[in-house]
Amino acid sequence: MDRIDAMRVFVRIVERGSFVRAAEDLGLPPSTATDAVKQLETRLGVRLLQRTTRQVRTTLDGEAYYRRCLAILNDIEEAESAFSGALPRGLLRVDVQGTQARRFIVPALPRFFADYPDLELFMSEGDRFVDLVGEGIDCALRTGEPKESDIIARRIAMLPEVTVASANYIGRFGHPQRWDALDGHRMIGFRSSATGGVLPLEFMVNGTRKTVTLPSTLAVNGADTYKAAAQQGLGLIQVPRYSVEQDLAEGRLLECLPETPPSPTPVYVLYPRSRQLSLRVRVFIEWVAKEYASHSGSIAATND
Repeated sequence: MDRIDAMRVFVRIVERGSFVRAAEDLGLPPSTATDAVKQLETRLGVRLLQRTTRQVRTTLDGEAYYRRCLAILNDIEEAESAFSGALPRGLLRVDVQGTQARRFIVPALPRFFADYPDLELFMSEGDRFVDLVGEGIDCALRTGEPKESDIIARRIAMLPEVTVASANYIGRFGHPQRWDALDGHRMIGFRSSATGGVLPLEFMVNGTRKTVTLPSTLAVNGADTYKAAAQQGLGLIQVPRYSVEQDLAEGRLLECLPETPPSPTPVYVLYPRSRQLSLRVRVFIEWVAKEYASHSGSIAATND
C-alpha cells in the first residue's frame, strides 16, 4: 500500500474510531488497515493511535497528523477534479428522511448514476441527530433549523406546509373558519425528536407566525402514522404538501385554513465543519438541490 492510500486508511480509522469499521468502509481486510497504520507509525517514528478493547483514539501526534492528512487528501482530490474529464468516484454515504427520499431522491437516481457512473451510494434513513464523523456519513438531509454548531448546514429547499383533516373529522367537528377560532377542534400531537415535546399548530398571519395548541387524544412521532391517524378522523395535522398531494386529490384529506398556512419547512444538507467537501459530496449536494427545486411542491432556497 502506498503512502497516500495508507493516509486514507488512517483518516477513516480516526473518523470511525475502529479498525474493523474503517476496513469495512474501505472494502479491506482488518489486517490490512492495521498494517497500514503500523507502516505509518514506523515511517514517522511516533505513535499515532491509542488502542483499547473498546476504542481507538488519536495521540497528540496522531491528531496533528490526521489534520495534515485531511488537507493533503483534499488537495489531491481538488487537483484531480480540476481536469475537465475528471468524474467523482468511490462510495458516498448519505442519511435522509425516508418519505422525502422516496418522493424526491429515489425516482431521480437513474439519472444520477448515468451522470456519475463511478459513484456508489449508501443511503440510510432517519430523522435523528447523526454523528456524521463518528458514523462515517458524508452528509445528511434534514428538515428544520439545525442546532449543532460543529456542522455546516446548506439550505437547499423550502417545503410548503398545509393544514389538513379528513372528511369524517370535518363532518363531526365542522370546517375550521379561522386560525384563532378553533374552540371545539382537536389535533393529533406530533412529538419533536429534538425536544420530546408535542409541537403546536402554527399559522402564518400577515407574515407573523402564530401558534395554537389544541386538545389531543393521540400523539405520535412518525410521519406515516401521523397522516394515517388524520385519515381516520382523529384530528387536524400539519404536514408538507408533497406528502398529502394524492390524499387531497382523492379526497381522503381536505385542506383547512389555506389563507393562513403553516410556514414552509426548510431542508438542509449537513456536513462536518472539519472537512473540506470532496468532489463526490459536492456533486451530490448540487444534484439533490436541483432535484428538490425541480418539483413544484418545493421552493428552491440555496444558501450556506
